[in-house]
This record gives sequence, structure tokens and C-alpha cells, in this order.
Amino acid sequence: MKLLNTKVKNDVLQSMMTIIDKRRNEIVEANKNDLESFNRNDQALYDRLVVDQKKVDGMIQAIKEVKEQEDPVGNVISERTLDTGLKIVNKTDPFGTIMIIYESRPDVTIEAAVLAFKANNKIFLKGGKEANHSNIILEECWHQALEENGLSKDWIKLLHLNREETRDFLSNPPEKIDLIVPRGGEKLIDFVKKTANCAVLVSGRGNNFLYVSPDADWDIAKKVIINAKTDKISGCNSLDKVLIDTHLPGFDSKVKELAEILENDYKVDILVDGKVKAAIDYPTLPTEDTWKEEFLALKIVLGSVDSFDEAVEKINKHSGGHSSVIITEDNEKAFEFMQEIDCAAVYQNASTRFTDGGQMGVGAELAISTDKLHHRGPLGLKQLVTNKYYVWGSGHIRE
Repeated sequence: MKLLNTKVKNDVLQSMMTIIDKRRNEIVEANKNDLESFNRNDQALYDRLVVDQKKVDGMIQAIKEVKEQEDPVGNVISERTLDTGLKIVNKTDPFGTIMIIYESRPDVTIEAAVLAFKANNKIFLKGGKEANHSNIILEECWHQALEENGLSKDWIKLLHLNREETRDFLSNPPEKIDLIVPRGGEKLIDFVKKTANCAVLVSGRGNNFLYVSPDADWDIAKKVIINAKTDKISGCNSLDKVLIDTHLPGFDSKVKELAEILENDYKVDILVDGKVKAAIDYPTLPTEDTWKEEFLALKIVLGSVDSFDEAVEKINKHSGGHSSVIITEDNEKAFEFMQEIDCAAVYQNASTRFTDGGQMGVGAELAISTDKLHHRGPLGLKQLVTNKYYVWGSGHIRE
């Protein structure tokens, strides 16, 4: 796709905001069709599927925020002229064609497309069948906005493929794809990694940990744990595992208090491990693999560690590389934890729920990347470009 100037891109986004606002009732009604046929046994997936008037407002706001951001394409990263007179400029450049595969959430059809388009990328959207009615009408809105501004509908395309067709598309795409982002669970990520023949950027898996150190402020610990676990169980930034240091004063009584609050006030299912088992009578972990499991449910593991080093080792062994927290009043210890933990986001005395593009000031996000190349954390507008070197000479040759 050709490079578009900023005004053209912003005009499309302005049209899109107007169209969504005018068609908001249609969008909500289409979503109701999806909800009516959905099996509510998976509450987290159901929560992600819902589109109400508030969610439509959020879609419009997401587009507005991207429209107001600086165009990420063509910005100079570095510029130098060598002694030989050769001029070398490194600039940001579009990826080209991006594909995102995601489950349930129709708002991804808005956020992924607006980010890709503003960064001058073509995008293929492979949403889940459970959101089909919602995604179809949102694609219609995109196509209307593009055509109103004289652009091809090919910039944003919703794919209607079953699993086998998706496999064929990934292994033998009809055109060059530069980047694929699977936004979902381990099975989806493994499927894409094994099948795709281009760069894959892993996103979405949580399994986040929190370590309560011996010098923790217990009131802060309780507040952060409750928020990170219960605020939104369907978020990949929700909390699944809590490690409580056995040297915490009043260990047994504090563990009991936390368990009672989680179970009685928030209906959280609790699993226990280590010395927590002696303090409270709850089911133990079914297998060691439970430490690696992302729950996406009102479910939590309360375990114990005997030291800071044991906590770091356990987190780095089992976490999804998304977000981890230390509750401590010792800033030096917190900084050491942040340096040693191998996650996209590390926290002191704050909820994992802040690992989000909007909360971190990035704005709308394509996904939360747990990869280290080319970017880790929220993938916002500035992260949806690569780079290119522009070199000017006057008959220069290498000798």
C-alpha cells in the first residue's frame, strides 16, 4: 500500500468516528446476536465479547486518541554525514502488512485497525467466530470511512476462515505478510508459531505474580492483590499467583485474613501451596504445571517462599513474562526485584491492572507483547513501525 500523508489518514479516522456514532445502535444490536448464541460457561470470554453503548463510546475515544497522536511514519531516528560525504538517515517506516488473530473482543477490530492504518500498514483481522456479527458491521464501518475518503477497502480486511483455512492462509498466504500477532491463549500462540512463515509477535498471555516481602505494608498488599485479581478477570493483566514471604510478621494470621476476604467478599476460588497449607485449609495445586497456568477466572494461588531470591527464581520460572509485583517499603529491594524479574512490566506496590496502553499513556494498543523483539509491553502507535536507512552518495564506492 502506498504511503499516505497524515491529513488523509486523519480524515479517514474522523469519518470513522462519525460513522460509528451514527451506527452505534446497529453495532450493539449485531453484538446481541453474538451474545445470544454464546455459551456463558466461559465468563471471561463472554465479558470480552460484550459491546454496549459505553463500549461504543470507548471505540470512538480510542480512534480520537490515535488521530491526535503524531504520525509515526517518516520520523528521523538518527542522521549523520560521514567524513567521506556519505549521508545516512535512519527513519521510521511501516511494517507493510500485519495480521492479527484474536478471540471474542470486537473492540480489537477497532483498536488494531486504527493503529495499523495510522502507521500506514495494511491489516488482516482474523476475529473469533463468536464475535462474527459484531466484527462484520465494524468492518463495514471501516470500509465506509475508507471509501468516503477515496481509499481502497483493502487497507482493512476481515478474514472469514475456519481453522484449516487459517492454517493454509498462514503457511501459504496469498500475499506477503510482514508481521502476525496472535492475541490469545497458549494453544493459539503455538498454532500460529508452528504454522506461519513470517515474524510472529507473541501477545496476551498473563499468569502474573505478586511477591509480598517481609517488610510489606499489609494494607497495601491486600488492596493491590484484591484489585489485581478481581477488577477484571478476563484481562491478561489480572493476577493469578501470590507468593508470601514466610518471614512476614504474623504470617499465619495475615494469610487467613487475605483468604477470608478473597473467598467471602469476592468469591475467589483459592489454591494453596508451601507453608500456606499449614495456615489455611484449602485445596492444594493439582499439579506443578498449575504454577504456569493463566486462570482468567476468579481463581488464585496463595503460596509461600522463604526468601527474596526464591521468589525471583519462582516467578522467572513460571510466569508468562507479562507483569509482576513486589510489595515492599524498601525501595532498593524493589529496584533489585524490578531488574531481576524477566517481565514486560514490573511494579512496586501497584496493581498489575495498569499494564495497559491507556493506563500507561500509550493510548490504544494492538496488544501487550511479551516478546523482546522488536518491542515488549503495550504495542501502541509508535511501536507499529520498523525502520529504514536512507543513504545519499555521489558516486561513492567501497574500497
